[in-house]
This record gives sequence, C-alpha cells and structure tokens, in this order.
Amino acid sequence: MTKEEFKNIFDQHFDLVRNHIFYRCGDGDLASDIAQEAFLTLWEKRSAFYTHQVKGLLFKISNDLLISHFRKTQRQVSFQLQLKIEFAPQTPEDQMQFEELQEKCDLALRIMPEKQRTVFLMHRIDQLKYHEIAEQLGLSVKAVEKRMKLGLEFLRKNIIR
Repeated sequence: MTKEEFKNIFDQHFDLVRNHIFYRCGDGDLASDIAQEAFLTLWEKRSAFYTHQVKGLLFKISNDLLISHFRKTQRQVSFQLQLKIEFAPQTPEDQMQFEELQEKCDLALRIMPEKQRTVFLMHRIDQLKYHEIAEQLGLSVKAVEKRMKLGLEFLRKNIIR
C-alpha cells in the first residue's frame, strides 16, 4: 500500500471509525485518539491485508484498542481504590502506636554504631545496592553485608525491647 492509497483510506474512513468509537465511549477526545491509533496500526500492518478488508479491519482494531483502554483504566481505578482502603483513617490508638514505634526507630538509629547506621541509611533511605555502598565507602561487599546484618539485628533488639 502506498502513502497515497493510505491517505485515501484515511480520508474515507476516519470519521466513520471516530464516530463508531465515540458512540461506544461518549468521549470525543478518546475517540479521536483511538481512531488515530487504529490508523497507525493499520499502517504498520499494511503488508498483511488486502485493501478491500480495510473497513472491517479498522473497526476491529479500534474496538480492540477501546477495550484495552477500558481494561487499563479499570486496573488503575482498582489500584487507586485499593490504596485508599490501605490508607484508611486510623484510630487515635493506631496513631499513638505508630508515633511510639517511630520514636523507638529514631532513638535506635541515633544510638546505633555509626558504621552500621551509615550502611543501613545508604541502603534503606538512599536505596543504594551493596556494591554501590562498598564502592563509595571503600569496603568490600562482604563488609557491607555484615554491617547491614548487624544494623538490622541492632534495630530488632532495640525496637522490640
């Protein structure tokens, strides 16, 4: 299919495809986006079909794109609802327990030996990998692993007590 043939197909069928999608979703911008994406897909697959199949193929592609869009949107909404449930308002008791735990963590980090605290904070706060920490501190990876292990044990003992 040449560019000229594609342009003719685009001019002939774009409004049909856009209106079909608009009828299904009620959103003009989304219908235009999906229609354009359907034609882009058609151009990419231009060698795999005959020109007399174009109209049906465009409707099939656009329907698939619309369904895909709705599935993606549904996943996003589901994820956002799940986050809202997880971060539901806390009771005053929950808030008090959280604050106590946070104070214990802060205190434990303050009294933790400096070498362990440095490695722990670089790994957990800066999210560096062990080999990156080792490189920055001039240590071996095994030394970083040992300091991290000791730091976690220190926190466990001082927070739970």
